[in-house]
Amino acid sequence: MRLMCRKLRTDVAPERALAALGLRAKTLGSAPPAALCGEWFSSRAVIALCASPSPVRNVAEAFAIPTRLPMVRDAVPGAVGGGWFGYLGYDLTDPSHRSGELPPAAWGWVDRVLRLDLDGSWWFEALLADDDPDPVGEVSAVESLLDEPLETTRWNSGPLSRPLPSEHYDAVKACVHAIEAGELFQANICARFTGEFDGDPIALFAEGVRCLPARRAAFLSGEWGSIVSFSPELFLARHGRNVRSTPIKGTLPRRNADDDHLAQRLRESTKDVAENVMITDLVRNDLGRVCATGSVRVPELLKVRPAPGVWHLESTVEGLLADGIDDADLLAATFPPGSVTGAPKIRALDLIAELEPTARGVYTGAIGLASPIAGLELNVAIRTFEIHDGTIALGVGGGITADSDSEAEWQECLHKSAPLERLLG
Repeated sequence: MRLMCRKLRTDVAPERALAALGLRAKTLGSAPPAALCGEWFSSRAVIALCASPSPVRNVAEAFAIPTRLPMVRDAVPGAVGGGWFGYLGYDLTDPSHRSGELPPAAWGWVDRVLRLDLDGSWWFEALLADDDPDPVGEVSAVESLLDEPLETTRWNSGPLSRPLPSEHYDAVKACVHAIEAGELFQANICARFTGEFDGDPIALFAEGVRCLPARRAAFLSGEWGSIVSFSPELFLARHGRNVRSTPIKGTLPRRNADDDHLAQRLRESTKDVAENVMITDLVRNDLGRVCATGSVRVPELLKVRPAPGVWHLESTVEGLLADGIDDADLLAATFPPGSVTGAPKIRALDLIAELEPTARGVYTGAIGLASPIAGLELNVAIRTFEIHDGTIALGVGGGITADSDSEAEWQECLHKSAPLERLLG
């Protein structure tokens, strides 16, 4: 297989490109596009012209699919080309075996992408059989499409229904009691907000990309429904044998660009710092299971970074995969992400199943792309809408430690959901 790259003569924004490709798919009756926007593969956006992710219900198969990549000759540095677009839902490994509305996992192969590089240039990239001609006509058609007048599409959604705050308080208190009893150090306890949805999920994602600076935004759609993710968090980036994870733990509301004093408060918070350090250690241990001895390190600890509506504490863990380890082994060692489960992870998974009344669905799983050229990148599926059959769901939650206060934890959920609820409304 070979790679073809062509630079396009357009400077449209990623949300404009995605919307145009969405209308093209409707006109042609083809599969919708898929998209990664923000900070992905050292680019600002990677958009598949069309993607048809198929449901996967077996854990081993879901982890194995991203490893099935062809050899590509004449690869260009920085290119993505295509690969497996998809997601791994939290339900895939939920010990309670509960299931949300969407399949536990889905992957789809794509061989045509548009990539917006860091300099603002768009590239048409294609993975082609060695004897296939270059799709010159397709490149010209897409280039013209991006600059045509665009019909506006919208969506309708009423206010999201929330569980009673007392239900979340009770779950938090029960988790604190388990921590005090020595069962675990931390667990992530979540709630699920739901509502009605009518309209175009691509329009929702495009508007969110325009007004919410999410670093790891992702859009996927299929016959099973749509996923609209505005995640700020990197779960895994694997380039060659180098692997990196950037867990987020620790949150305070962010009211404007000048509230740096809140960022300092977050850095000095005993509870938030303890949350982050515990999960960073868990991620370090997870990667240590599949990385070469002595290669795992923490180059960045407790960095304060902004996200839509909040400040976060994040750390970075990196390592070098051991010989013979592939992406299936990497996912088996690290999924679901430590930042949205707890420590120790196995006990946290069981406690989550006991305390949360509904399945998480895709929420707190991972979404992204495995490319034969660029490697693997997955977000943590937080700040993520799940759309299915006229309904929309949003999961929110936070890490619970021995110092957690039930009311403060509920308010954290509301701070995290607020920008997304405003987007819907």
